[in-house]
This record gives sequence, C-alpha cells and structure tokens, in this order.
Amino acid sequence: MSATLAVDMISDVVCPWCYVGKRFLERAIASKPEIAVEVRFRPYFLNPWVPREGISREEYLITKFGSVEGYNRGNNRVVEAAAAAGLSYRRELIKRQPNTLDCHRLILWAGQIGQAGTMKQRLMELYFSEGGDLTQAEVLVAAAAECGLSAEEVRARLATDADVDTVTRAAESAKEAGIEGVPFFIFGGMLALSGAQPAEYIAEAIERAAGELAKRVAAE
Repeated sequence: MSATLAVDMISDVVCPWCYVGKRFLERAIASKPEIAVEVRFRPYFLNPWVPREGISREEYLITKFGSVEGYNRGNNRVVEAAAAAGLSYRRELIKRQPNTLDCHRLILWAGQIGQAGTMKQRLMELYFSEGGDLTQAEVLVAAAAECGLSAEEVRARLATDADVDTVTRAAESAKEAGIEGVPFFIFGGMLALSGAQPAEYIAEAIERAAGELAKRVAAE
C-alpha cells in the first residue's frame, strides 16, 4: 500500500489567484488517480491590516492599489484565468472587504469533519461570485451549515475567541517561513510551488514528491 502524500496549500479566501490555484490543484490531483493525496489547507492573511469588522471594497482598493480603476485594469488577467478555469469572478458584486480570520476558523472547524476543502470553496464562491459579505456572522453561519457544520454551534463559537490563536499562529508562521505570495503549495514537505501554476505543473510536482515519498517509505 502506497503512503498518502500530504499537499499543503497556503492561501487566503479573498486571494483571486488562490481561487484559481485551488481549481488547478484539484485538476492535477484528478489527473493522478493512482497517487493518494491529502490536501491540507493552511491559513494566510493577505491583508492583516483590514479590521475584524471589514471595510468597504472601495476604501480597500484605494488604500492598497491607489484607485478602483487602477486595480481593475491590472486585475483583468486573473478574471480571465478564473473564467478559463470554469470559475465565476464577479468583482463588481464585491462591496465589502473582510478580515479573513473568521473564514479560516470555519475552514479549521470544517476540517474536523473532513470538509475543509468544501468550506474553503464555498467561502470563495460567496466572495468572488456572489458578492457575499464575509464580515457578517450569519453569512458565515449559513455557509458552514451548507458544508455540514451545526449552525447553532458555529454561531456560538464565532462569538468567542475559539481557535483565534491557532489560526493566527499558523498564518504568521507561513510569513516567518518566507512565504510572501499565495497560493503556495508544499508537496510532502519536500517540494514547493509558488503561484497559481497550471495543473500539469502541479501534477508533475505531485508525481515527483510521491516518488520521493515511496523511496523513503521503502528505505524505512
């Protein structure tokens, strides 16, 4: 029996290239059905300066990119990449920029029932495709319920500091490790890829890392 290859995806739910990169990772895994893979979603704070209650999208774009128009001009490439990957990116619907700490808490909790990937995808769809306000607790609660979590339990936990330190430490450790751009993929703790690489590149990395892992297991 072959060992399962751990693939860590370090990313944020409001990062458009992470939205695309997750889809490319899924395609890569599907193209290598003979390799057992476990994806682990690791948190990253793309905009740690955004307050917990969030800010308007316009204020965010002006603060970070100088103007809404300037952002949109430079952002067309990722909109096109999302469409080519079969994803909807409707930036005109986004009205509020969230701090993503609570989103990452949801992904952590969903991971406890094996639904981290589903939770992450739902949050990204809400943000990029549906104009969902991820600063609103009830939006998060509804998303969690769709992914198999208890709405009542999530509502109660969001009102506390449960796992705030856990998520924050994990996100900070990624930056301390020198990861300055996401998505960032680590394959079996051996190989790394930065950026939303094409599915075939990710598949090659999976194959190489799985080969190295098999050698290590055989040598034990």
